[in-house]
Amino acid sequence: MTGGDPFQTERPRLVRLAYRMLGQVGEAEDVAQDAWIRWQGADQASIADPAAWLTRVATRLCLDRLRSEKARRAAYRGPWLPEPLIEDLAEDPLERAEEVSVAFLLALERLSPLERAVFLLHDVFDADYASIAETLGRSEAACRQLAARARAHVEKARPRFNAPQEEATRLAIAFMSAARTGDLDGLKALLAEDAVMISDGGGKRKAALRPLVGREDVMALIGGLFWRGSWPVEGDVRLARINGYLGAIIRTADGLSSLAFQPDGNGRLAAVYVVINPDKLRAAERSA
Repeated sequence: MTGGDPFQTERPRLVRLAYRMLGQVGEAEDVAQDAWIRWQGADQASIADPAAWLTRVATRLCLDRLRSEKARRAAYRGPWLPEPLIEDLAEDPLERAEEVSVAFLLALERLSPLERAVFLLHDVFDADYASIAETLGRSEAACRQLAARARAHVEKARPRFNAPQEEATRLAIAFMSAARTGDLDGLKALLAEDAVMISDGGGKRKAALRPLVGREDVMALIGGLFWRGSWPVEGDVRLARINGYLGAIIRTADGLSSLAFQPDGNGRLAAVYVVINPDKLRAAERSA
């Protein structure tokens, strides 16, 4: 690597890696900051490959955080969703939709920390097994086994289809339009038969304490919210790219909500992910 500060060159990549590992934007930025502190304290002249060194440091920091997070995550109230990754629509997307979709991040959650690290480093960030083995203190053979197990789990859990942005955008706009006008039949028509809705309140705001599975289950909740006058799309709505696809940030008297949509590739929505935990919407609050 020649010219410029190696850390500043690598920082965006470190944040992307850490977000996929941890599912939290603030935590990912903290990992990058901690990596910078270690970089400043290192003998930089002796580091032959700064990019690999920084990746190794960031990965280990993420693994430490995942291990310390285990007990707190186990006590989390209700379903857990990753913190929304919000990108302005006026800018080109920084992330490939299929690699930051909520469905993909939830698939990663099913992996052990080591499996997640190996899978991301090799399959997403194109690191070779030799460097991954050095990062994790494991043999190359062990890393290959971890990658194979992780890949099998992710393939089972990830969406079967990757919808084009145009299709995802059409579905999101149609959903928000039907939601704003109270068109329950229109909403139902947009959902796949096996659609899911997951809401994350983290015990801080009222949310469903289980994933809703199937079109009828989802519509029963939405219909009840409409009937009670508590359907969140009655507030101010701002469209944004959320986890790769068009989504919405909604402000009501109760606070912010984030709606992310997962198309199924067949013209309907496979999932709707609703984050209302205020701890996960601080970045949205700052950008609102």
